[in-house]
Amino acid sequence: MKVETTGASKKTAQQDNLGYTGVEASETMAETDKDEMENYRSIIYTVAEECCIHPALIAAIISRESRAGKQIENNNGWGDWNPKRKMWNAFGLMQVDVNPDGGNHTPEGEWDSLDHLRQATGILVDFIGKIRDKFPNWSREEQLKGGIAAYNMGDGNVRSKNVDERTTGGDYSNDVVARAQWYNNNGFDN
Repeated sequence: MKVETTGASKKTAQQDNLGYTGVEASETMAETDKDEMENYRSIIYTVAEECCIHPALIAAIISRESRAGKQIENNNGWGDWNPKRKMWNAFGLMQVDVNPDGGNHTPEGEWDSLDHLRQATGILVDFIGKIRDKFPNWSREEQLKGGIAAYNMGDGNVRSKNVDERTTGGDYSNDVVARAQWYNNNGFDN
């Protein structure tokens, strides 16, 4: 809740045909996904406790990555089609990167399962740790935001406090943080 955020960019807000950007757009998109997010409440809280991550942050990444499953359920959990490789780049509610040129992860569990959320949240925790080690002088909030950005594009692409300069939409961590703050205030608190 202490992390500063600018919210969604114009590109991200256009997913929902919103005529506005920023925190308001992120909040609108999070609210749009809230009913579907309820389907995953139990496993979100289980993984949040196991991984010491706030449940609202997990919900926010699910909202950003798969719109609480709505964008991928018809593809058996696969998303982010790569026409060059003729393969899907990501799997599950939190869209674990399976691309050999990217994260190269082997998916665990079904796309909407506890095992999937454990794997994806573990990847997030690892990235937060990598950013903490890479930038030990950053505040905890800046390290968290950097770890969220790294979840989207890898820790090698986090090079400065402008952590979103290389993320999808140029806003990944800002959008996720704004959605997480909304979820925290709307039923996904500790």
